[in-house]
Amino acid sequence: MANNEDHFKKVISHAKEYGYIFGSSEIYDGLSAVYDYAQNGAELKKNIREYWWRSMVYMHQNIVGIDAAILMHPTTWKASGHVDAFNDPLIDNKDSKKRYRADVLIEDYCAKIETKIEKEVKKAQKRFGDAFNKEEFISTNPRVLGYQEKINVILQRMGKSLENEDLADVKALIEELEIADPISGSKNWTDVKQFNLMFGTKLGASAETATDLYLRPETAQGIFVNFANVQKTGRMKIPFGIAQTGKAFRNEIVARQFIFRMREFEQMEMQFFVRPGEEMKWYEYWKETRLNWHKSLGMGAENYRFHDHEKLAHYANAAADIEFKFPFGFKELEGIHSRTDFDLKAHEEHSGKKLQFFDPQMNESYVPYVVETSIGLDRMFLAIFSKSLQEETLGDGSTRTVLKLPSILAPVKAAVFPLVKKDGLPEVARKIIENLQWDFNVIYDEKDAVGKRYRRQDAAGTPFCITVDHQTLEDQTVTIRHRDTMEQERIPISGISEKMKDSISYQKWLA
Repeated sequence: MANNEDHFKKVISHAKEYGYIFGSSEIYDGLSAVYDYAQNGAELKKNIREYWWRSMVYMHQNIVGIDAAILMHPTTWKASGHVDAFNDPLIDNKDSKKRYRADVLIEDYCAKIETKIEKEVKKAQKRFGDAFNKEEFISTNPRVLGYQEKINVILQRMGKSLENEDLADVKALIEELEIADPISGSKNWTDVKQFNLMFGTKLGASAETATDLYLRPETAQGIFVNFANVQKTGRMKIPFGIAQTGKAFRNEIVARQFIFRMREFEQMEMQFFVRPGEEMKWYEYWKETRLNWHKSLGMGAENYRFHDHEKLAHYANAAADIEFKFPFGFKELEGIHSRTDFDLKAHEEHSGKKLQFFDPQMNESYVPYVVETSIGLDRMFLAIFSKSLQEETLGDGSTRTVLKLPSILAPVKAAVFPLVKKDGLPEVARKIIENLQWDFNVIYDEKDAVGKRYRRQDAAGTPFCITVDHQTLEDQTVTIRHRDTMEQERIPISGISEKMKDSISYQKWLA
């Protein structure tokens, strides 16, 4: 674990040092769990958003995108169940005075058991070498099976207790497992209480006449209340989807793990409207489609897994998370939920407006069922950034820090260097930039020796470095260096754009 913790610390400091993420309003000592995306971070975030949008909206003829307002009529949140049911179970430690999410304490306890399983696997791997069959070992080894059984029993009990709102049993479980406060080691806990996560705000000029509003805790409701508008104006036929990206706000009491859980965050959600009875077919389709999207970025299939929910939300009849192996273990990256007709029915009821679809094939009107895919953009950013940050030992024994971002997502696609700051080389370099900047985000860099510049761009995640030298003046060729392999090749100036497009086209990555 220590190694992962060290890596996570490096991720956080690297993100600041290379202009990806700053603490919000840092000059005033910041705000806990609120972050600003810096110059490179804003680009990476925009590129992830665009990668999602293109695959979701442009690649599906039956999906369109909208951008709904953050502020919504307050009845929206009554209808959606957020006013009554959007709660986290909290527990305080009486000695340290620290507050925790009760379910997270229990999940962290289970994660420690998972670490024990990993240790058993590693030991066996060492013992059996090439003959080792991991799947067989995990499914037959008595010790591993015992650990797995323990995890299942704990999570099932917690899921049931939370579903039945039996908070006393959640506390009992924490006490039975002898879970201690991570900071003080104390096991002196208060009762578990529910806490609503919505941020309230006011709309209106005077306190007397102001309307109480909420900052939206999710983007999905903006899609549901616009269902009929989009369907009619887009002449959409079922099955069809509505996609949206945007800010959401949750008053997380225990926001932590850098940008993994924040109070102001961005979601990328798509609600797919289907015929009642066909939702499970589409649920399976979207599970597979979304996992393939993640894998398209080349971050290793072994870093993803599905986790089916024990405890279903009040509106769902099936739910699964795509979990990613963050530096602090496997955690939720994206949720795929079969939401039934709960949302549209609830908004019909509270608004008195029809939210139905007339199906010409069936010759009847019905409230569609919904399959949702919902991903946190900030979590996706953290997954990509933490996986891409690597320390490499080179052939000559030296090391380099390299941010191996998928090139399609890299903030800066190429840095153009003149070998020296004279002899007309800077002018040629700037001319190359003028041509490339129509298609790519490229930068000019002339400070320090070329080797140092390479290292700086490696650490910043730039896929290509283009060096203009004296030979360029003679034959109009440059050296192009690839970040991941450090290989260099000589190509004509006229071929740079094609070379980069080859490596950075959406078709190459998404197909």
